[in-house]
Amino acid sequence: MATKVEKPTQKQADDYLDEIPDEVEMGFFDHLEELRRRIFYALIAVVLGVICCFIAVKPIVQLLQIPAQGAKFIQLAPGEFFFVSIQVAGYSGILVASPVILYQIVQFVLPGLTRRERRLLGPVVFGSSILFFAGLAFAYWLLVPAALNFFINYGADVVESQWSIDKYFKFVLLLMFSTGLAFQIPVIQMAIGFLDIVSSKQMLSSWRLVVLGAVVLGAILTPSTDPLTQSLLAGAVLGLYFGGIGMVKLSGH
Repeated sequence: MATKVEKPTQKQADDYLDEIPDEVEMGFFDHLEELRRRIFYALIAVVLGVICCFIAVKPIVQLLQIPAQGAKFIQLAPGEFFFVSIQVAGYSGILVASPVILYQIVQFVLPGLTRRERRLLGPVVFGSSILFFAGLAFAYWLLVPAALNFFINYGADVVESQWSIDKYFKFVLLLMFSTGLAFQIPVIQMAIGFLDIVSSKQMLSSWRLVVLGAVVLGAILTPSTDPLTQSLLAGAVLGLYFGGIGMVKLSGH
């Protein structure tokens, strides 16, 4: 006679998901040693990435100059381009090393996560990476050209555009990386929705504050003061936010 297998109750399923599998007791100094080791590996990856990017820095610089649409760059001080090369190599090296950095972060936090949180970790890391690079592409193809166009056309009949190579790259790199960070909004929404901290309905009810916040965020994150760039970034932030609400709602939260 076949025995009937009892279906686990909702409480048992929740308790199972809230358990930390293979939990190992670690002392405070063990955690510090583990953190030191993970940071060391991440720093090695960053240093190697920066060195490789510095070796190939001129093609990277030429790629980042494309949105300037033929504007002339000048060196205002001895060694200015050398220090610009170090900045570009630094940012690029961090991008190259980002998979290793993410891996080290995941390996450090994983032992302390419950089964429920581990189910969320993979999609969060993957989605965050995709959105960050999408933010870089959005800034490179839309925000940077829009801002530069505005400044070139505004004074075209009065002054000739000759830009400091240092100021230009500070502008471009800051705008690209800040946009990449702004594109993390849907990932944050999915995380807090999945953990039942905020529901999609609550997110939608706060839309007025979000619109105001997007405008303020666009003004803070864009290094230029032109309204076009700020409006583009604010519009992207709003689109990401409402898209994030849709994803949270589809996931049943």
